[in-house]
Amino acid sequence: MSTLDEEDRREYYRIEDRIALEISPLSAADALGTDLLQDDSPLFNLLSELHLSEFESQHLLRQLSEKDRTLAAFLKAQNKRIDLLSAVLAQTLIGHIGAPQAVTLSEGGVEFKHPEAFEPGARVAVKMVLMPRASGLLLRARITHCDKLADGQYDIGTEFVDISDAQRQLLARYILQRQQQQRRQALEQNDPSAS
Repeated sequence: MSTLDEEDRREYYRIEDRIALEISPLSAADALGTDLLQDDSPLFNLLSELHLSEFESQHLLRQLSEKDRTLAAFLKAQNKRIDLLSAVLAQTLIGHIGAPQAVTLSEGGVEFKHPEAFEPGARVAVKMVLMPRASGLLLRARITHCDKLADGQYDIGTEFVDISDAQRQLLARYILQRQQQQRRQALEQNDPSAS
């Protein structure tokens, strides 16, 4: 790997987290494409589109709240209802994808343990359900490393490729929120009187 690639990968903040994760090899056509990937599961595609469209409309809601607070409050309440429905949908999907697992996540990629090996350089589809908001993302990635561990599993690193701006921003917002939540939890554990 070139020094520039290593520097690019390190520019993103990383968090330790637990997410539902599914990795699968990409077909040759999907590996080279730049369109958004589609999953075989209509429920997952719906969840993914739901969160991307909600994210893309946030600036409109902010503009509207400056002009009409009542309408903005109503729309925020509707967003909360939709978020609750998407959480139910995500719980259904987690049953199909698998239980949340420990990962290291950044805007640039995800690192995780997996029972199967992947060839470095291989292109894969990374399907993630980010909790607790239950955001569904399906991204293309390239395997950066695959190292066998003592327990028979593999430590696998990926780098996201052809990620849209909306997907990257959704991921960045999630990482920032999780970072803030983890810091609050650490402060509360160190200072029990803070709660």
